[in-house]
Amino acid sequence: MKNSMKPLKVLPALILLLVLTSCSSVRVATDYDREANFDNYKTFAFFKPGIDKAEINDLDKRRILRAIEAELMANGYTKSENPDMLVSIFTKSNQRVDIYNNAWGNGAWGWGGYGGWGWRSGWNNNQVTTTTEGVLYIDLIDAQKKELIWQGSGTGNLETRNVEKKEVRVKEFVSQMLMQFPPEKK
Repeated sequence: MKNSMKPLKVLPALILLLVLTSCSSVRVATDYDREANFDNYKTFAFFKPGIDKAEINDLDKRRILRAIEAELMANGYTKSENPDMLVSIFTKSNQRVDIYNNAWGNGAWGWGGYGGWGWRSGWNNNQVTTTTEGVLYIDLIDAQKKELIWQGSGTGNLETRNVEKKEVRVKEFVSQMLMQFPPEKK
């Protein structure tokens, strides 16, 4: 009987580990114009009016723009004064509250004080965590038509205290999104 209880003791730790590691990932979604011929897009420039509207500080804007530029150039696109596509960004942030109600552990029959005899749980633990979850949108716009041709969004937890971690996180957001650009041909 003792050996059958070991998996139950390890299960809460495994669930907590899964929750913690899933919080660190970036969730990505993309949408695009199915009529656009993405082979025609070779050059890009940043769309300043759109970027100026992004409600983040200038340091973070520069981090994001440098990451986008590096990722696009690594994928063969060229920055140009006369571009095929324009790049714009915008951001959102939300407070995310997670409540974990853990009622795991060994229970037993016994005297419960005012409650009398009955089943008593060995561990009942509630945890509340609050994190800032950010969404970064990258819009790619046909420079001639001024029409949106592709949009990527990345959602995940933001690191705001450590500059090095923030740099890494921005690059992770951008690379995860632009990994899906251009869309695969059907």
